[in-house]
Amino acid sequence: MLSFTRTIKSAAVVFAAAAMLIVATLPSQADSGMVRLRVGSAGFIIGVGGGSGTLTFRGKTYPLQISGVSLGMIGVSSADLVGRARNLRRASDIAGTYTAVGAGLAVAGGAATATLQNANGVVLHVQGPKVGFSASLNLSGLTIAMR
Repeated sequence: MLSFTRTIKSAAVVFAAAAMLIVATLPSQADSGMVRLRVGSAGFIIGVGGGSGTLTFRGKTYPLQISGVSLGMIGVSSADLVGRARNLRRASDIAGTYTAVGAGLAVAGGAATATLQNANGVVLHVQGPKVGFSASLNLSGLTIAMR
């Protein structure tokens, strides 16, 4: 009986150690952060756009540089966008080129809203007022780099 109890306790210790090892090797859980983006574009047919922004993630603020090309736009416009960046494991995951998810950018009553995703799986959902005149402010193809 004593040997059986010792075997059970040994198995429990081995199982607990294996479980801790598995948990320690799993990637960290994804988190979200707050983004603030100021983007603008100008042009006729082929527009050039860019801007700056910040990511606030796990108590730190990181400066961002934004660039991109907007096709089919006429005029000049800018937008101050705020929102969430989801699926971040580390701050550098925000960097990359974003494509529209779903309907992409919608403009209604001077307000813009967009859901974008990059190759790292980061999803940006941003919204804010749009100022100026343009036939299109296309955020799909937007590239974000950390400064």
